[in-house]
Amino acid sequence: MSEERSKRTMETSGGKKITVEIKRFENEKASLFDLGHPLLNGIADSFVKAAGVGALQAVSREAYFTVVDGAGSDSSENNGSNKLRFPNLRGESSKSLEALVKNTGKESLQWGLAAGLYSGITYGMKEARGGTHDWRNSVVAGALTGAAMAVTTSERTSHDQVVQSALTGAAISAAANLLSSVF
Repeated sequence: MSEERSKRTMETSGGKKITVEIKRFENEKASLFDLGHPLLNGIADSFVKAAGVGALQAVSREAYFTVVDGAGSDSSENNGSNKLRFPNLRGESSKSLEALVKNTGKESLQWGLAAGLYSGITYGMKEARGGTHDWRNSVVAGALTGAAMAVTTSERTSHDQVVQSALTGAAISAAANLLSSVF
């Protein structure tokens, strides 16, 4: 009898509280930071998440090429045509730890800046358009982010490269917006 009673008590008190809290947590967008404003929270959250993805991408790419280079390091095949795959690596060799850390940091910063910029622009567009968030916001944010990344990632960026990056950013953003509404 007491087991049944305690079960009923838990269902009416703590059990409902826990399920309400879980449902509330699922409905709210969980953010890593609380900086006092939704714009700042979104930018910081996007930056950190994308920077982590950028770091993983850079490390996994370097690990892949290290394995591939190690497997095909036959001296008869190596006739000097083995070029440095990552021109940004400035360590003693392409496999140096220093070069890996520099490349990983640069990739993380680029990914984080792109995500933070995109997040900030979409939030600004949503606020400017009276709370409306649709594909137009995504296209504009993608285009501006693509253009900004093209300008900041290379010393000699041509007009064509900026336009191409802006169009690519807009297309990827529009596709992501479309797919997120489908699924």
